[in-house]
Amino acid sequence: MICILLVAGHGTLLESHIKNDQSGLYDILEDVPKALLPGVGGKKILNFWWKAVNVRQLFSEVYLVTNADKYKHYERWATANDFPVENIINDGTTTYDTRLGAVADLELAISSKKLHDDIMVIAGDMLCADQDFDMAQVLKFFRLKAGELAIYYEMEDWECTSTRGIVEVCPDTHRILHFFEKPQPGETTSRMASVVFYCFRKETLKTLQSFLNEFPNIEQRVLGRYMEWLINVVEVPVYGMKLPTGFQLIGQVGLADYTKWLTHYSTMKNEPKVKSITCRAYARIGIIGNPSDGYYGKTISMSIANFWAEVTISESKKLVLVPHPLNDPTEFGSLLDLFYISRKEGYLGGLRLLQATCKKFYEFCSEKGIALSKQNFTVKYNVNIPRQVGLAGSSAIVSATLKCLMKFYNLTDDDLPKSMRPNFILDVEKEELFITAGLQDRVVQVYEGLVYMDFSKSLMEEQGYGNYENMDMDSAPPFWLAYMRDPSDSGVIHSNVRQRWINGDPDVLEAMRLFAELTDQARSAMENKDWPELAELMNRNLELRRSIFTDSCLGEGNLKMIEIAKQHGSAVKLPGSGGAVIGLCLHPNKLMELKKAFQENGFVFCHIVPHSPVTAIVKEESPSGPR
Repeated sequence: MICILLVAGHGTLLESHIKNDQSGLYDILEDVPKALLPGVGGKKILNFWWKAVNVRQLFSEVYLVTNADKYKHYERWATANDFPVENIINDGTTTYDTRLGAVADLELAISSKKLHDDIMVIAGDMLCADQDFDMAQVLKFFRLKAGELAIYYEMEDWECTSTRGIVEVCPDTHRILHFFEKPQPGETTSRMASVVFYCFRKETLKTLQSFLNEFPNIEQRVLGRYMEWLINVVEVPVYGMKLPTGFQLIGQVGLADYTKWLTHYSTMKNEPKVKSITCRAYARIGIIGNPSDGYYGKTISMSIANFWAEVTISESKKLVLVPHPLNDPTEFGSLLDLFYISRKEGYLGGLRLLQATCKKFYEFCSEKGIALSKQNFTVKYNVNIPRQVGLAGSSAIVSATLKCLMKFYNLTDDDLPKSMRPNFILDVEKEELFITAGLQDRVVQVYEGLVYMDFSKSLMEEQGYGNYENMDMDSAPPFWLAYMRDPSDSGVIHSNVRQRWINGDPDVLEAMRLFAELTDQARSAMENKDWPELAELMNRNLELRRSIFTDSCLGEGNLKMIEIAKQHGSAVKLPGSGGAVIGLCLHPNKLMELKKAFQENGFVFCHIVPHSPVTAIVKEESPSGPR
């Protein structure tokens, strides 16, 4: 890969304003080329780009194209900054009227240096708001796609689209569908601005001469017009990659615009950085329909405020994953202590969940054309969700970590839509950690509150996700929860049902259809606050589950909890894969007896506290304190 920095433009307007300024503030900048003017942080604009591309692992050569008028300035800059002087290309022009145009300058560099490689092209006089983006990630995305690459960013509200090249990008393939060079009002609703930051395959570079032959007018020989022609007319596949920052060319702008943008970007850079971000994801109870979420069924689930996972991320020099002192122990009182802890807790703490989420997040951003800033972080977690009782503790840690990463790197719903986040979380667990699971837990931890979920096959195949609806929290009756103090691994409870389903076992297929039917009936009962009907449906859900999983698979502990609930006249079912039960007691006077019975038999009992999305915990702290 070869990089070409274009700095051959003649900034006559800005030069004139600096020369005629009477304040004396800019005397030192008189006759200085645009790319050598101060940029963000006081560093020369070109110095930033040279630092970004001066990586031998990424680029075999870096060339700089300038004009004859400013050649000597860049020669001096090169010797002072260890840039090879022989890689400076002089286009021979000395005035704006004799300029070649950016496309011709690019063609000059390729032909004069006999370049036969893929090329990255960057305007070396372009201001950049965030100077920490990852250039390696840009090249990785370019090589991933069978086409050219154009960098774009989302314009701020007060920026005018008629001064920029605007792109419309397919959200699925990331191919640029249309390119508008300085569009007229109403021509496009997109606010995604392309900048002079492109990657071209070597076989596409031959189109440069074709473009120059077709457009002899110097006014047309700008890279924006070339890209518009390449995408809209020639229909060469060009893909877009979004950078989470802003860019401004200072080509034909005046002193006021230059100082305005420099001040704006410098202010952004100097804003207090967020010290830490803390996000929570809550445990959930499956009220009805589970476990049909993994079998094209329907479910209703609710996030509960009793238990949660909390993740905190903060900027740091190195990327650090902090082990939890209880869940990821590295120190023990003795070998006997290690033996007891390992036998009871196993070897799979939460650290693997953090690592897998971070890995999958980077992979997702690389594949989706989202360039991340080069910020490292320290991430730690805490969790009070009881382990291995089917309350979605693992997915809660992943969910909270994803929330933190999205906020840390400023990803929006456009980058990772809410409807697709449960799929991301499930992929972390299934593809990276081989955890058996369905979408239900991840959906309710993303949407929060009381959620109705339809995972019908037609929906999943057509759009890649189900239909998810938040229900009125007032539709939830007072549930109770009981769980084992010392459970087994909840993952084994699924038994061989999935294989039977894959094989088309009619009993399993019919059961999954009935689970979905029960869910729709339960939704109606909850909306009508018909608690006796809901209680009956919960009991039927349990019996249907027992019919296909069998009691031997459910295990002694689960069966004992079910028996206690039934003895006290309470509706009961499993809220997850096993290790806990939830219930609805229609006789409040029996609730204390029920609680006592569970506790006397060694189980933990608690009243469910629903978690509403309105009370979601997301904390940001700057060096001066919480924001």
